[in-house]
Amino acid sequence: MFWNLFTTTAFIIAGILFYRFWPVVFARLKRFDAENHARIEGEIRDRGDSLAHFRHTLRVAEEQIEAIGEIEESDPRTGVPVKRYVFEGEWFASRREAERAREEKVRTLARKFYMELPAALSARKGDDRLGRD
Repeated sequence: MFWNLFTTTAFIIAGILFYRFWPVVFARLKRFDAENHARIEGEIRDRGDSLAHFRHTLRVAEEQIEAIGEIEESDPRTGVPVKRYVFEGEWFASRREAERAREEKVRTLARKFYMELPAALSARKGDDRLGRD
């Protein structure tokens, strides 16, 4: 008898929680589905694009590089608060300079990938998993 009361109470609480959090869960599922559809459409569009591989490489390299930090400090000469931008421990006076340094780092990382690509592909030539010999 106690077990029936316990399971009924648990189902009622679960139903209340489901009803309460359904809009939040549904919104997240909808956003996930929209992102998934956009990704699939992008992949289909990229199949016919000869430059898609380069864009993908730049996107992956950009994900691996840290973001630009923004710090507000007082100017040592005037004492007025000014914004400084930090990228990889280097301080920049303007966001544009910091973004230029970050973009150069991304390009360097992507260039390095393409420089190492022939060696990686030649190492895989003997790999049986590719189905080529």
